[in-house]
Amino acid sequence: MKEPITGVQLYTLRDYIQTAQDFDQTLQRLHQMGVHDVQISAIGSSITADEIAEIVAKNEMSVCVTHQSYDKLCNDLPTVIELHQKIGCNAVGLGYAPDTCRSTPEQAKAFVETLMSIAIQLQTNGLQFHYHNHDFEFKALSPDGTTLMDLLLDSDPALIHFIPDVAWMHVAGKDPVQLLETMHNRVKVVHFKDYVPKEDHRPRFVSLGQGVVDLKACFALCREKEIPYIVYEQDDSWEENDPFVSTKTSLNYFETLHAMH
Repeated sequence: MKEPITGVQLYTLRDYIQTAQDFDQTLQRLHQMGVHDVQISAIGSSITADEIAEIVAKNEMSVCVTHQSYDKLCNDLPTVIELHQKIGCNAVGLGYAPDTCRSTPEQAKAFVETLMSIAIQLQTNGLQFHYHNHDFEFKALSPDGTTLMDLLLDSDPALIHFIPDVAWMHVAGKDPVQLLETMHNRVKVVHFKDYVPKEDHRPRFVSLGQGVVDLKACFALCREKEIPYIVYEQDDSWEENDPFVSTKTSLNYFETLHAMH
């Protein structure tokens, strides 16, 4: 059984990667924490692909996947391809589906068709498309109960892969382990995130191991299915209002998972 590689989704540290200098310093800090694998997301738009590649290499980091905006995937795909080729990353992720693409069954079906078209173009350049879920993908779009996730899962498995977010699956009332089991052949990177429900049942995110998600069971499934990467992500509500503090706590939690057999 191959052990998953654990790392950090840089969206957690997005306020500290908006300039090349800050990006460099953030990767330095992560390297000092023992991190060697990251997902690039929400990085400053002024940082060039060459700068990103240089800073990633300088800090001995590997980029397992990225998040790109839907607009960029639709309208600036050559730039996306160029970035991935320069940083040696073969996985292109979409972090969020715009509201206008998922309000009706017709919109959702057209959206999935567009994603498959994008995925074909990526594959001709040696890259793979990956979709990252929130909870809205699990909401019924029509009286028959069909959801956007149903449409994505029914799409061509060679084209549409996934970046499953276990916390958002749990928020949606789903069993993350069961879903990981269903889609594991289409997964390179899993988002480990934890939360406690607020009074309105929306999530308040917490460091890994401090919430309601059964991350031990998720990790065991990832190990069993040999899913290559798991990255920690926390949208907000960091310990001491400092995402680096929460990152360190969560990395320590990863160590307990690696020790678990």
